[in-house]
Amino acid sequence: MNISELLADLQVRRDEATTRAGELHGQIEHLTTALAETEAHLADLATTAKVIAELVPAADQAESDPPETGTAYQAIVNAFNQHPNQEFRARELHHLLDMPTDEASVNVTRARLGRLTRQGFLTQPGRGRYQKRT
Repeated sequence: MNISELLADLQVRRDEATTRAGELHGQIEHLTTALAETEAHLADLATTAKVIAELVPAADQAESDPPETGTAYQAIVNAFNQHPNQEFRARELHHLLDMPTDEASVNVTRARLGRLTRQGFLTQPGRGRYQKRT
């Protein structure tokens, strides 16, 4: 192979590499545009979800997110359903449901009662007292 053939072969390879680089740049531009559009769509969806969450009343949210069945939450809700007009303190619920009455367990129940109140299942007629929402 002489120098002219070697230079011609190098030029062919250079032209092929230049063409491939151009194709890759085109793909990068396409993917960059698609990524920007998808990220904008994600931002729009997040904004929409936030606006809807702010507009939906708390009671509607509670209906769409009921407590799990077969859990301590269900036992608490059942106790309030059985005694709809009665107010309970967390410790009283523990006695009624034969649950441990140590302070840590009662504090967990207080947190659960707070969650059920925020979800709209219960009301809090007084400090530390809970009642079924009517």
